[in-house]
Amino acid sequence: MIATIGLAIGIVFLAELGDKSQLMALTFALRYRWWVVLGGITAATASVHILSVAIGHFLGAALPTTAIAWFAAVTFLAVGVWTLRELVGDDEEEPAPSRFATAAPFFVVLSAFLLAELGDRTMFATAALATDNNWAAVWLGSTIGMVVADALAIAAGILLGKHLPERAIGFGSGLLFLFIGTLTAVNTATPEAGLVTAIGIALTVPAVAGAALWWLRTRRISEEMAVNSTDEGRRVGEQH
Repeated sequence: MIATIGLAIGIVFLAELGDKSQLMALTFALRYRWWVVLGGITAATASVHILSVAIGHFLGAALPTTAIAWFAAVTFLAVGVWTLRELVGDDEEEPAPSRFATAAPFFVVLSAFLLAELGDRTMFATAALATDNNWAAVWLGSTIGMVVADALAIAAGILLGKHLPERAIGFGSGLLFLFIGTLTAVNTATPEAGLVTAIGIALTVPAVAGAALWWLRTRRISEEMAVNSTDEGRRVGEQH
């Protein structure tokens, strides 16, 4: 049993390195307290992996993974757009926290990771391990492996959060969610595409969104300068 736990920890930990789950953990760590994020990840991981070992060891059934993946992709894209939209405003004003950021943090993290992990490669790896090994050991090891991998991303998010202003954190979170949502959609639509290709395609959406936000900001600044110049000219004229 100990050997199975160690095997599951190693396989899942390596599978999670660089995965979208780590990006999500980093993103949430920028918005919420680390123990809330870690608790949500742990609960979601334990729930998904108990389901996956049941599928692999007891049922031999399959979930509607494609439908779940599409729903997750749309959800992440919506959250990204929502976050960015609520952060567009006066640069000199402190941005109002988004409704997403002020929702019950634990349940936000829990639901996001449940959606992301259902049908993910880690779930399939866990189900495969459970077919020939002790299901309880696989469940425990896979949960530990994923939590440890995501804890590294949470630590990175904490370090970044200490050196970034609130507005930069908000925009970064929004763009990361757009990337995660697009990557999920690309992997679902074209599972035969390689990881590099999928990442390249997924990067275009946050890049376009970032360019659009930069254009809107530049336009707003120009309009404000024009208004200020007109007001200044009017005041000078009234003085003479």
